[in-house]
This record gives sequence, structure tokens and C-alpha cells, in this order.
Amino acid sequence: MKQLTVLIENRPGRLEDITEILTRYNINIICMSLSDTSEYGMLRMIVSQPALAQEKLSQEGFSPILTDVCAVKIQHHFGSLNKMTAVISENGLDIKYMYALNSGENAALVIKTADNDLLEKVLVENGMELLPAVEVYNM
Repeated sequence: MKQLTVLIENRPGRLEDITEILTRYNINIICMSLSDTSEYGMLRMIVSQPALAQEKLSQEGFSPILTDVCAVKIQHHFGSLNKMTAVISENGLDIKYMYALNSGENAALVIKTADNDLLEKVLVENGMELLPAVEVYNM
């Protein structure tokens, strides 16, 4: 699945500028994470049309980047997250970042590692369910 990342200045209205552009082109934000540094914010989003979003934001002066990430369902049970992180760690993978994604009945996480192909393989081998990109883009 593709994630859209945009560095934005830490000043009033910049996030609204991005959401206005996406709204103009009927691009839905499925989920997002925004973190800050002293001068910039890092906006990570899963959107319904990542390539179009990248194109339109670029045309408006932003520098969006598309990155491969994985989405995995996590049951709302004690220890589910621990089981997943243990599987990832035991297979030598380092989680670069992750954030929540609402997938209905279960929770889900968007995860970035240095080797997303291996991440997907070990999660599936350990009985965890990945969310297909098409399903996420249509949420």
C-alpha cells in the first residue's frame, strides 16, 4: 500500500491548505499521522488515490513522497499488539513507525519497516491478517 508523506511548515493554515487540495479532487483521507519538529510537521496519510494526491499536491508547491507501508488488522484483545511486535522483533525487523487505522470491528495499524516484503511474510505466517491496499483505499 502507498502512503503519502508531506513535510509542511509549522504555521497556521498549512494543514488546511493540504486538506483543501485533496477535497477539491475528491481524494479521501483514510488515516493520518502528524508529528512535528521545531520548524516542520511530517504528515503521513493513507489516501484513496495516492498517485493523484501526489500529483495535485506537487502542482500546488508541496513535495509529497509516496512510500510503501503495510496495514495489518489487530484484534481488540489483551496482548494482541505484543504478539505482533514480538513476531516482528523475532524476525529481525525494526519498526520505523506505525499509526492507527480504523478498519471497522478490529483495529488496524499502518507499519513501516526497512523490509516490508519480509514484514508481510512473517505476519501472514504467524496468522495475522493484512489489509489489501484496494480495501483500504475504498474505506
